[in-house]
Amino acid sequence: MLLVRIVSIFPGFFEGPLSLSIPARARAAGAVDYQLVDLRDYTHDRHRTVDDAPYGGGPGMVMKPGPFFEAVEAIGAKPPIILLSPRGRRFAHDDAVRLAAADEFTLLCGHYKDVDQRVADHLATEELSLGDFVLSGGEPAALAVVDAVVRLLPGAMSDMDSARGDSFFDGRGLSAPSYTRPPEYRGHRVPDVLLSGNHAEIEAWRRNEGNG
Repeated sequence: MLLVRIVSIFPGFFEGPLSLSIPARARAAGAVDYQLVDLRDYTHDRHRTVDDAPYGGGPGMVMKPGPFFEAVEAIGAKPPIILLSPRGRRFAHDDAVRLAAADEFTLLCGHYKDVDQRVADHLATEELSLGDFVLSGGEPAALAVVDAVVRLLPGAMSDMDSARGDSFFDGRGLSAPSYTRPPEYRGHRVPDVLLSGNHAEIEAWRRNEGNG
């Protein structure tokens, strides 16, 4: 069973999404378990402070290293320990496959202006990003990573053939466009080949229309 640990100042962010659809189905099947860790539990002042002003001045607040280090040590997290960060390497399907094959992984969610660089340099084993844009925190990115990973686990999807036809699966590119009933809607028809029943021609059309 895969153990996914998520360290965040907003653990409640994940409770709803992880209780629905494929993440919930994977958990019910015994393929994955989730551990939500409140970063504020690893602070030592009455305000449960996780951030401070940046050295050198400038706007915004920086998340302190101490709570991250103490949280990871307390839960006994083992690599991969992943910091979600705009500086990280772009997350891709190959990463999802790699993480799905692991025994566990931990996601560290930043917030505010930045996370103290010592977390990236001396605690996280890698940094991952969803792309060249900035989110309000690492939580949405962590949720996207979890969803991409757990849908690959046994029992997560009722039809794994559906997953194998997805874009980027097993090195393929984008999948072909999809259509369903009715065959004509407001004058817009489904391509005739998909209604032909000729499976060889349909497969050739799908290869041609996709880029994988």
